[in-house]
Amino acid sequence: MAKVWALGCGLVGEFVIRKLLAAGHEVGIVDLSIPSELISHQGTDSRIGDVIEILDEIIEEQNHNTGIDSNCSNREVSLFLNLLPGGIGSKVRHILLKQGNTVIDLAFTEQDPSIERDTAVANGGRLIWDIGIAPGFSNLLLAHAQRQFGHLAKGTVKVGGNPQSPDGEWSYMAPFSPADVIAEYTRPARIIRGGKVTEVPAISDKHRIQVGGKGEMEAFLTDGLRSLLTTINANELLEYTVRWPGHIDRFVSLRDSGGLDEDKLLQEWKMKAEIPEFTWMEVIATSLGGDTLRWTIEDEGGDDGSSMARATGLVTTCCALMFIEKPTLLPPGVHPPEALPANEARTIMEYLKQNGVHITGPAIQ
Repeated sequence: MAKVWALGCGLVGEFVIRKLLAAGHEVGIVDLSIPSELISHQGTDSRIGDVIEILDEIIEEQNHNTGIDSNCSNREVSLFLNLLPGGIGSKVRHILLKQGNTVIDLAFTEQDPSIERDTAVANGGRLIWDIGIAPGFSNLLLAHAQRQFGHLAKGTVKVGGNPQSPDGEWSYMAPFSPADVIAEYTRPARIIRGGKVTEVPAISDKHRIQVGGKGEMEAFLTDGLRSLLTTINANELLEYTVRWPGHIDRFVSLRDSGGLDEDKLLQEWKMKAEIPEFTWMEVIATSLGGDTLRWTIEDEGGDDGSSMARATGLVTTCCALMFIEKPTLLPPGVHPPEALPANEARTIMEYLKQNGVHITGPAIQ
């Protein structure tokens, strides 16, 4: 690998960049704004501006460094981390894979990255997508359950990052682009029922759950299963977003009245470092015979970042470290998280634990 390039330096992106720098790797950073501390870091190559324009410049540099044109099979390749919001993140995949690069993709897009499979294979590129906490680590757990049980009777994922206490307002701070959160709340949720993929309205099946140590919260269906819809054999497969009671009702009320203002939400959902927050996930898999595997994942943040930046970014970072060490870990193509070998999935679980994420449940085999 020539260099690790991080496209995006938001909450999660900055966390991943700092972890890679701490591990001794050189990181190129591309975004509209970059913290001055990272710009001045001796291990970074910071490029501020339009991502697509700068990406074209980087590819020209790749070709120049090897003295070839962009169609040559011996071109220089790099490891790229797609840490961009969904709207722009979907636009960089084809550019990167056509160049034969390896991409670890965290951009939560409605578009299925698998449409780039032919481009990746033809050019020797590799892309592994949805490498976060959920989707991402949740996929690895359900893949383990399928190896243990075979066809599942049911699999559920419940996940959310929230303030530690409700505040009487939104009771929420967005760790990602508010536009991506709004898309999550409005896009029909694809689930498996009766062994078949079906669509239901987002935010349906809203119900109260108990979250250990926090109290009563609400869970509702969202479109987070993604690749699991085709890789996990199950009679029923569901993913729920978890929020404090009242949050989603307020969103629905504003949406239905036409009062949603994305710019206003950007301010009202802004992360506030002084407010304690936590990330919680529960994954349950049940076999046809009634046996159950259950995991809970919890993090309350730390000096190195918020809980969602940590829970998501640690998975991304660990995967990046794997590909730095083993560039051909997966063959050319486009791969979901569950394509990772079991031993690599186990490494990610251990990496999360080593970095202070609390995980209960069976080890990945």
